Amino acid sequence: MAWLEYLLPLIFLLPLGAMAVIVVFLRNLHDARVRSPFDAHQLREPGQALRDRLDRAFAGLFLDGSLGPIVILAPLVYGMGRMLFAREQDWIEWGLYGVLTTILALVFCLLLIRDFQRIRRLKLGLACELAVGQELERLVRPDAHPYVIFHDIPADTYTIDHVAVTPHGVFVIETRARTRPLDATGQERNRVRVEREQLHFPGWKERRPLRKTRQATQWLRQWLARECSTNIPVQGVLALPGWVIDTRHGPDDLLVVSGDHLADDLRRLPTGDMTDQLHDEVIRALMKRAALVDELRHLQTPSV
Repeated sequence: MAWLEYLLPLIFLLPLGAMAVIVVFLRNLHDARVRSPFDAHQLREPGQALRDRLDRAFAGLFLDGSLGPIVILAPLVYGMGRMLFAREQDWIEWGLYGVLTTILALVFCLLLIRDFQRIRRLKLGLACELAVGQELERLVRPDAHPYVIFHDIPADTYTIDHVAVTPHGVFVIETRARTRPLDATGQERNRVRVEREQLHFPGWKERRPLRKTRQATQWLRQWLARECSTNIPVQGVLALPGWVIDTRHGPDDLLVVSGDHLADDLRRLPTGDMTDQLHDEVIRALMKRAALVDELRHLQTPSV
């Protein structure tokens, strides 16, 4: 039967088909949306719509870049199978397979170029929207505002998650995410007991989060003392979002919280006395360090 000569070579396409299915499922598993551990609502930042479009654009780039070689090779693999089962060699048919492969290669090259251009436009739009958003934030958080927040402040060999400057002192906020286990009934075990040197989670203990928070607090206290030529009150805070914190036997030098209502907690927690002049000096020092590190990163980034 002549039709078997065209049907049997499809067997050679099964591995390519399996790879294509895996690629599609991996693409569908990607979800960059982040939800709050407090109320499960999606967290939205300035430019969130562009962030979502950028995530979809990167997913499209992944799909085109991964499926492209598979689809391009399909005519060649099928043609090799045809050569094995065909009774006569038809060079026109083999040439058609080659032409089809070339056309598919050109199509996917154009798709990759389109994806690259789309991502570049979206990144530019996101950068512009973030820049405008930062300027708008100065309406409610001007430079002279008594409460100023810094993110990702670099220390010597690590990065401090957040630094909050208030009229009463400076807070170092370190955040740690831990998965809440389930008990035999399927309920979450979300209570953590805090001791001076370790955290007692349901089923395990950790010392590193407390040690790293103390390290960051001590580093910032010493650095600010050098920059401002005086001692600055610095309080370390460890945030464990989504957990119920038992601090009855907790440390005196650190504050361990779940992170819910953290802003209210910082307002009610004075760490010491700071004059307005010292408060502004601390802000200028932190701004200077953040700008300096950004400049160094820009210089270390290789040009494309």
